[in-house]
Amino acid sequence: MTEARAVVSTGKGKPVEVTTIHVPDPGPGEVVVQVQACGVCHTDLHYREGGISDDYPFLLGHEVAGVVEQVGAGVEGVAPGDFVVLNWRAVCGVCRACKRGRPQYCFDTHNAAQPMTLPDGTPLSSALGIGGFTERTLVHSGQCTKVDPATRAAAAGLLGCGVMAGIGAAINTGQVGPGDSVAVIGCGGVGDGAIAGASLAGARRIIAVDKDPEKLVRAREFGATHTVHAAEADTVEAVRELTGGHGADVVVDAVGVPATYEQAFYARDLAGTVVLVGVPDPSMRLELPLLDVFARGGALKSSWYGDCLPERDFPVLAELHLQGRLPLEKFVSEEISLDDVEAAFEKMSRGEVLRSVVTF
Repeated sequence: MTEARAVVSTGKGKPVEVTTIHVPDPGPGEVVVQVQACGVCHTDLHYREGGISDDYPFLLGHEVAGVVEQVGAGVEGVAPGDFVVLNWRAVCGVCRACKRGRPQYCFDTHNAAQPMTLPDGTPLSSALGIGGFTERTLVHSGQCTKVDPATRAAAAGLLGCGVMAGIGAAINTGQVGPGDSVAVIGCGGVGDGAIAGASLAGARRIIAVDKDPEKLVRAREFGATHTVHAAEADTVEAVRELTGGHGADVVVDAVGVPATYEQAFYARDLAGTVVLVGVPDPSMRLELPLLDVFARGGALKSSWYGDCLPERDFPVLAELHLQGRLPLEKFVSEEISLDDVEAAFEKMSRGEVLRSVVTF
């Protein structure tokens, strides 16, 4: 067992605390990772606010890059010294999705069996089974994906959640291809990831939609060819105007509220695809004319973790970054310490940052 400084959420809406935790030695199939960087994701704020569950205390953080420090019995595929990005989809290989050759939909992903604890023995609930706002964390070996160690940790860790969710929403779920037109509603970290993914896939026209003009400027850095200021223009009409009056082939809703989903539905071309990657509030309800759902054809999809397979996708995206084709570094707004996480949540809520990243 080792000690580590960590960011812990003790109750709904309470400011987070930086405290000492106990990290067990790895058991069978487990790995201790020395954390080098961890992004501050909106999901962590959801945990603090009780939007995920009420299983406090939470060890927050999940967009992690680091180095394997110890491995438990039976671990294969990673060894001490390996540079890894952590994921929350460590596929089981035996559930019905895995057996059907669809591991990206695995229904029984692996996590560490042992909990990390407070010094008094209170078990911690690790955010998305990772818990990355700490000097070291205990995870299942399947949550570790090796990537090229030349990748800077602050950028690499963002592949672990938000950036991957956006890129995957465009490429894996939306199946954007060369020459397609794409609209992305909401240009935060996930939305900009979708824009970057559409650019990688060869989309001809990429339309960024947001109410914040500064976010629209930033969206162009990730590959947007056109922008729509949603506070001043009708989103549906603007997207149609930019696509010859037809609508986009793929529309990604990276906000996740009924109003933006309806915009996405009507801003797509006939037989086009809507991808929902923004996470809705559990209380939200959607109403659409069923005849329109039928008549417009196409596909209405949701994208969970960008339908990614970490073992396949993380190394490729890290390599594309090293080749200069994926600007991961532009997602990093600032590098901070563990003591700055609460302030980072406030900046995130005000829309002042794309990603704050805790670095060690």
